[in-house]
Amino acid sequence: MMGPRFLWLLWACACCWSTGFCGKVVVWPTDASHWINIKVLLEKLVLQGHEVTVLVASSNMLINYQDTSSPFTFEVLQVPFTQKDLDDTMDDFLNFWMNEVSNASLWEFMWRMKKDQEDFTNLLKQTCHTFVTDSQLIAKLQKANFDVLIADPLSICGELVAEILAIPFVYSFRFSDGNVVERLCGGLPSPPSYVPASTSGLTDRMSFMERLKNFLFYFYVDLFFLKFWRDEWDGYYSNVLGRPTTLCETMGKAEIWLIRTYWDFEFPRPFLPNFEFVGGLHCQPAKPLPKEMEEFVQSSGKHGIVVFSLGSMVYNVTDEKSNIIARALSHLPQKVLWRYKGKKPETLGSNTRIYDWIPQNDLLGHPLTKAFITHGGTNGIYEAIYHGIPMVGIPMFADQHDNVAHMRAKGAAVVLDFSTLTTQDLVDALNTVINNSTYKENALRLSKIHHDQPLKPLDRAVFWVEFVMRHKGAKHLRPAAHNLTWYQYYCLDVLAFLFTCAATAVFLLVKCCSFCCRRRGKGIAKRKKE
Repeated sequence: MMGPRFLWLLWACACCWSTGFCGKVVVWPTDASHWINIKVLLEKLVLQGHEVTVLVASSNMLINYQDTSSPFTFEVLQVPFTQKDLDDTMDDFLNFWMNEVSNASLWEFMWRMKKDQEDFTNLLKQTCHTFVTDSQLIAKLQKANFDVLIADPLSICGELVAEILAIPFVYSFRFSDGNVVERLCGGLPSPPSYVPASTSGLTDRMSFMERLKNFLFYFYVDLFFLKFWRDEWDGYYSNVLGRPTTLCETMGKAEIWLIRTYWDFEFPRPFLPNFEFVGGLHCQPAKPLPKEMEEFVQSSGKHGIVVFSLGSMVYNVTDEKSNIIARALSHLPQKVLWRYKGKKPETLGSNTRIYDWIPQNDLLGHPLTKAFITHGGTNGIYEAIYHGIPMVGIPMFADQHDNVAHMRAKGAAVVLDFSTLTTQDLVDALNTVINNSTYKENALRLSKIHHDQPLKPLDRAVFWVEFVMRHKGAKHLRPAAHNLTWYQYYCLDVLAFLFTCAATAVFLLVKCCSFCCRRRGKGIAKRKKE
């Protein structure tokens, strides 16, 4: 009896035969919602006939390397940290950013950012070190002759793996804090006058004080991350590769940067030829709902439904907060489908059903869906854009504040503060996006922009990965900025030269004038004396 993996391989061979091109792809993924997104791209590559091997830590959140039906080959890195260590780190991270950040002082906030960075870097470094010290695995991968590596810069080390295997690599990601990786390592122009730093919550239309805030934010994250990289990674990369290098230099060798956004989301800004938009590559037309769920949706009548999810990382909230949310939902005429794994709230209304998991994309594509309550993750926001659904954003951490700020600026969302959320706040926000037609119109406008592309985002992502495989890289798209020092990039050496020339000319002019004046004065004095 043929198993699922055999069927995948059979399909891959058929595609390979028809296209005449098959390659080998190795992947250094980022866990959680990032894996949900990149998995879609990898499955498409398998369908195109390519072999995909995923390097995965033995302790992780969502990457099920024991799934025998998976079309991928998994190479498991036996990391020294346990699943409990990982879960405890994530629980501590989520607890602060969901429940404690509102009461934190500026000093506590900055200290917490440093602590979180150190905690996650420790896990990443252990995972990376597990790979670089496994000579048997490295030899196996080198012998396999991979054509390209796909990585996410949020999980540092993918670029180091590509260097060790001597293959080109492609990045797939949404953002880095303050655009640090894109700007400093990718060479992406980011004028702080109108390009808001990631996680700043600003738009491209800034007042003087907002531009000041944006400039200082850029300055802060640059100092923070540059020092952090030097202390934690530059020496490590140099030791592993046996030559002086830096993390940023290694990251800058990425052939293509697949950015998981598009102009339906982004504000207009300059980009480089090796940066490609693939936002919403995981989105697809809605499929039929399970029978029981469809019956509940249809029972909503003319009022329709509201879809509510806080993403793959947030499983529950405090009892107080869950009761505030449940009470607000009970006041709605709409039926509500809430993805929630916590304790059932006492205030849960008869119009609300709780599910451990929901087919979010299919629900957002249902004709009766009126609004989407979201934490602001990129995956969920793009599914809402794809189907033209207005949003109520309740951001908590990472890129979520930035994402919902973009949607609010584009008129497709109302934003709430999770730490100060009240029942009335949520009721008012939902009534606004449901009953004020401009939110739906703006959501549909973004949806039209998203769909009006010459190539689907997933097909574009596949094309560029295959492009790098076919041409052994994409060096012709790499800007010369990578070969310049920071003072050359900003033309400070040119300005210094011009300033020196101008100063020398002025100095000589002054000296000449002074000399002429002295000669003239001596001549006048001599004539008077005679």
